[in-house]
Amino acid sequence: MEHEKIDPDKVKDTVQSLIEALRDSQNGHRFAAEHASNPELKTLFNEVSLKRGQFAGDLEREVVRLGEHDPKREGTTKGSLHRMWFEMKSKLGAGDDEGVLAWVEQGEDHIKEQYKEVLQVKLPSDVVELIDRQSLEIISTHDKVRELRDRFKKRVA
Repeated sequence: MEHEKIDPDKVKDTVQSLIEALRDSQNGHRFAAEHASNPELKTLFNEVSLKRGQFAGDLEREVVRLGEHDPKREGTTKGSLHRMWFEMKSKLGAGDDEGVLAWVEQGEDHIKEQYKEVLQVKLPSDVVELIDRQSLEIISTHDKVRELRDRFKKRVA
C-alpha cells in the first residue's frame, strides 16, 4: 500500500486558508449582529462570531505548532467586499432581518464548503480531528441559519 507523504507546507497553507475563512466568518457574523433588528438574531450572530474567532485561534496555534511563527490573522479581501456589498444593499432597502439571514446563509454555505474541501486534503490526524470537530459545528450553525431564514420568510409571506 502506498502511503502519501504529508507536505508540511501544504498543511500550513491549507490550515491558513481555513483561518482566513474563519476570520471572514467571524467578521461577517459580527457585522450581521450590527444589522439585525431581532434580539434572537443579534445574540446568535454575536455568539457565532465569538465561536468562529475561537476556531481560528485553535487553528492558528496548530499552524504555529507546525512551524509557522506568524500566521495571518485577518480575513480576506473577498470577505471585506462581501460585507461592503451587503452594506450597500441594506442602504438601498434590503436590510431587514430576512435579508440579513439570507446574506449570512451565503457566508455559511461558503465556510461549510471550505471545511469540506480542507477535509479532502492529506493532513496529520490530529489536525483532521480538530477540523472535523469544528466542521460539525459549522454544519450545525449553517442548518440553524437556514432554518431561521425559512422561518423569517414565512413571517413575511
